[in-house]
Amino acid sequence: MEIKSVGIDVSKKSLDMDTLPVSESRQFLNTTEGIASLCALLSDWHKQSQLERIVLEATGGYETEVSMALAGLGLPVAVVNPAQVRHFARASGISAKTDRLDAKVLASFAERMLPEARPLPDAEQREFTELLARRNQLVTNRAQEMVRLHTATAAATRLDIKDHIQYLNHRIKDLENDMTSRLQSSGVWKEKVAILTSMPGIGRIGCLTILGRLPELGRLNRKQVAALIGLAPFNDDSGNRRGQRHIRGGRSDVRKMLYMAALTAIRHNPVLKTFHEQMIAKGKPFKVAITACMRKLLITLNAMLKSGQPWQNNFIA
Repeated sequence: MEIKSVGIDVSKKSLDMDTLPVSESRQFLNTTEGIASLCALLSDWHKQSQLERIVLEATGGYETEVSMALAGLGLPVAVVNPAQVRHFARASGISAKTDRLDAKVLASFAERMLPEARPLPDAEQREFTELLARRNQLVTNRAQEMVRLHTATAAATRLDIKDHIQYLNHRIKDLENDMTSRLQSSGVWKEKVAILTSMPGIGRIGCLTILGRLPELGRLNRKQVAALIGLAPFNDDSGNRRGQRHIRGGRSDVRKMLYMAALTAIRHNPVLKTFHEQMIAKGKPFKVAITACMRKLLITLNAMLKSGQPWQNNFIA
């Protein structure tokens, strides 16, 4: 009996599936009925112990319904970064791209790379994350309008831009109030808010960002959480050369929030302030020192949520 690794290429209209080690290509419509048919097939394989792992790419939301349906049946689903799959395809010498071929590449990725099947967020978490994304979109729009206001010369244009900025201000505030209300009405989230905001440097927006974009915080170890956000420096050594370490990848929106939080923390958080001063005294450039503070801030928040303890000046991550 073959143990199958399954790849599913998701598009707006269809779901292309392929398997390995024996290829079995099928296509389903990306509709409620099509997803039900796909789930029935994979669930049957799983009951017969013929299913090892199902891999889908994150495709901007088209994968949400099918991935949640599969996970709801207890199937081993991994939603992976498309960039990883592209690099894997290139390394395998695959340049062509079709939906059917992409499904085969995903099946091969599942078989060889063995991506971890992680629990998917529940409906409440997904809705909160979407609200946060919408709030960030409006903030970006407001920044763009502010730039336009500086270059506009016609009175009517300037008035229209100002009206739009005022509207965006109201919408952003309404969304923030809505998200805050959701956090306060949930016993689990309310406790996390109290712990996170006890840390000097983490304010309302920082708390919303963490709970919306980093629900794993408190469940990972320090190395995992640093890598997830992109605060784990990568080596750049070759032979006798020792290159400068750089951070990259990860969740950039959380990293940007941590940068602003670290700027506040090195002024008002005694532990982070002392740590930053020590880094500068050792001759570290500001960028290196503030990145180290961001990492320390993140690891400490992770330890606080893991232990359920609010911030104290002698807290040790």
